[in-house]
Amino acid sequence: VQLQASGGGLAQPGGSLRLSCAASGSILRIDDMGWYRQAPGNQRELVATITSGGNTNYAVSVKGRFTISRDNAKNTVYLQMNSLKPEDTAVYYCNAKILSLLLTSEIVAENGWGQGTLVTVSS
Repeated sequence: VQLQASGGGLAQPGGSLRLSCAASGSILRIDDMGWYRQAPGNQRELVATITSGGNTNYAVSVKGRFTISRDNAKNTVYLQMNSLKPEDTAVYYCNAKILSLLLTSEIVAENGWGQGTLVTVSS
């Protein structure tokens, strides 16, 4: 199973960016999906999560500015980031709890991570 993130880049304070992350492979089911971020010198922190049923959870620092969503048919999770601040600058990682089918017909639960996409907020 692979997670491919995209959509990072440079934005001005007050601007917007939209991140996407698509899961691919022999996927039987995806449970929770989410976004985490890691700024230089800091630990990785939770940004937002979403269940397969659409229930969401946000870090206090992004609540009201960021929106997480998912398209279950496309195995994709999104993060719409509005009113960006310089302190949002970080590498953003997508995460998914995936039930996958191996070539051996074994079913395994995986905690998958995307490769990270850099978001820089600066004027």
